[in-house]
Amino acid sequence: MKKCVILANGQPPQKRVFDYLIKNVYQTLICADGGANSAEKLNIIPDYIIGDLDSISPSVYDYFYDKCEIIKVKRQNDTDVEKCLKFAIKKKFDEVILLGATGDRLDHSFCNMGIVIKYFDKIAVKILHQKSILRAYAGNVMLRTFPNETISIYGIDSKTKISSRGLKYPLENISLPFGIKESTSNVALHNEVELRIRGGIVFVIRDFDTMRKHGLF
Repeated sequence: MKKCVILANGQPPQKRVFDYLIKNVYQTLICADGGANSAEKLNIIPDYIIGDLDSISPSVYDYFYDKCEIIKVKRQNDTDVEKCLKFAIKKKFDEVILLGATGDRLDHSFCNMGIVIKYFDKIAVKILHQKSILRAYAGNVMLRTFPNETISIYGIDSKTKISSRGLKYPLENISLPFGIKESTSNVALHNEVELRIRGGIVFVIRDFDTMRKHGLF
């Protein structure tokens, strides 16, 4: 699979996390406009910087000018992260992990979680925030897990029905509509958890460090 990282202008991950992702999983780094400021602070050279370029600092722009490809996209009907996602889709990437997609602005965080759903049919999108990794799923899903791993599941609407096998608190064809019901801090019993999702999409949130430790990421 062809995979990339998109670094947005929110709170960046620790350098060790970034190094692990680039070294072991993802081949290409795309900075969404001001995400380039974080890349410069982390001493990381991106492959691309994409956006309307109103957030990248002039000194960072000059620093990266001859080190990577900088693509200015003027349109204002999508976010810089979406501009990067559309570029990744065009370049036929199969999966992307969003870093810096959350931070001190709740509206940006909420928007980027919505983007995971918006582009679900075009590219697999994960969001990493500090210790948590979020991904959307639909259909029949088999997750590699380990006993006692914490797994949280969130639905979007009442039309989506979820059943599970391998969870301490089983789900039996129930809906988990946002703001009404959820499966927070459920627990894996074995090395696999099966989810059967019908009629929509669910978010699954797991602990990134724990997954990495057990070779699940």
